[in-house]
Amino acid sequence: MVNKTKAKLIYKANSFEIEEEGDHVVCAISKKIIPLNQLSYWSIDLQEAYYSPAEVERRFEELKKKY
Repeated sequence: MVNKTKAKLIYKANSFEIEEEGDHVVCAISKKIIPLNQLSYWSIDLQEAYYSPAEVERRFEELKKKY
């Protein structure tokens, strides 16, 4: 259960560091709440979290269009 405290994280290669305590983050694409114990997808370069592989793909496609 999410207690509505958003965490601030530093995303690393195979882990993340909690900068500000909380129990969830918000997907950069879908805005869905992701409990920290379920967080599996993020971008080190963009420092943002994703709910699922679908959101990762969507961000990748957006970035491809820019460059």
